[in-house]
Amino acid sequence: MQSLLKVEGLKKSFGGVAALRNGQLELQAGSVHALCGGNGAGKSTFLSILMGIQQRDGGTIWRRGKEVLYGNPAEALASGIAIIEQELSPVPHMTVAENIYLGREPSARFGGIDFKKMNRDAQHLLDRLEFNIRATQTMMNLSVAQMQLVEIAKAFSHEAEVIFMDEPTSAIGEKEAQHLFAAVARLKAEGKGVVYVSHRLSEIFQIADSYTVFRDGGYVDSGLLADIDRPGLIRMIVGRELGEEYIKTNEPQGTIGLEVSGLSLPGKIDDISFSVRKGEIFGIYGLMGSGRTEIFNCIFGLDRPSQGEIRLEGERVDVSKPVNAMASGIAFVTEDRKLTGLNLSDSVRGNISLASLPEMSPNFVMKRREEAAASAEMIARFGIKAARDTMPVSGLSGGNQQKVVLGKWFLRNPRLLLLDEPTRGVDVGAKREIYRIICDFTASGGTVVMISSEIDEVLGMSDRILVMRQGKSAGIYDRRATDAQALVHLST
Repeated sequence: MQSLLKVEGLKKSFGGVAALRNGQLELQAGSVHALCGGNGAGKSTFLSILMGIQQRDGGTIWRRGKEVLYGNPAEALASGIAIIEQELSPVPHMTVAENIYLGREPSARFGGIDFKKMNRDAQHLLDRLEFNIRATQTMMNLSVAQMQLVEIAKAFSHEAEVIFMDEPTSAIGEKEAQHLFAAVARLKAEGKGVVYVSHRLSEIFQIADSYTVFRDGGYVDSGLLADIDRPGLIRMIVGRELGEEYIKTNEPQGTIGLEVSGLSLPGKIDDISFSVRKGEIFGIYGLMGSGRTEIFNCIFGLDRPSQGEIRLEGERVDVSKPVNAMASGIAFVTEDRKLTGLNLSDSVRGNISLASLPEMSPNFVMKRREEAAASAEMIARFGIKAARDTMPVSGLSGGNQQKVVLGKWFLRNPRLLLLDEPTRGVDVGAKREIYRIICDFTASGGTVVMISSEIDEVLGMSDRILVMRQGKSAGIYDRRATDAQALVHLST
């Protein structure tokens, strides 16, 4: 096979700290190459250098055997390299078509933009990828998952020979992921190459041909996926034996912690009812648009249901506003920590105290000592790795950022924990730590409801699972009496 891209000895430091020490990889034509590694391994830095977003400190890049140096992303795109980035960057007030062809809009006959052609081409692309999105929709009206699909479509619109995919399925459901995998198979058949980054090892073994592992900013090993098993790949990623992937030590109690009765939100969810025991981890599974997140939005007061009742530990609670839900002991870890879970411009300490500002700052004056003590407590409790708590939270790895979000809510001593994609975009090591946090919470009598697009995670961590389909309940199932095939069947 022909080498489309070859990289050796790539280096990059920030402020004297090495983010990448020895990045190397070779991508063959007609193949999918998995780039594996934990948070902070250097994967995103590596891809950003290859795209010309950042400049390397050392190393060599060859494109089809010719040494190259891309000064900016436009040069990489011109060379036939495109990227689907993990961090979404939509222009919210523009349409889907305008976002896909931003900077490359087709010209009309007498100047200006040919909107008719742009909308037609964008819709054709979306239909070909089997993404159920209208080209004329405004980005701000889309869900996070739909925005991710638009980002994928944008990369495909460049007709590139090499595509970097950085966590492309982190925000989308099983059905959309399968459409993406089908598109990747078409790219392979056309002789193109894909560098695929994902913490979901099941995806890697499903679609990739070969792998490269980075750890602590350095190259570890490469090979064919046919020659390695899942435990072996995990050992290489984390540098040690990890044991069981899922930590599940919770024991459901007899007392009901949460009771949801007849919850409805017109056009979103219809007559949803379920109860969750204290100490239980209750999973919710469904495809994108099935109404999963809308259930949480209603329980937390972000959406006002047309009917329904919420009870915590037997008492009816007012969740007409988030402030009321919080006062009742409800915490909500949202699906996109960078968009709705964190203030990226603030410090680790500032984010940990974010949900407790009324208590921390009576009369609008922050109690600095209490804030510092609370921050130190949460950092120690959850093992958050930060040089100091005054550093920007944006400088932490994905797993540590997610633990900051958890720390923010645990500071309030919640009774009910709503978790929407709690391990999205974090590595296998950080996932285990988050699972431990969840089980410790249930051991203290807490109640957990968890949404996850990862079937293995839902089956591995939940006691019972509510399956959602088109806004309605498709039933509640015991984890021991169901499997992945059944969940997919029930949700479609």
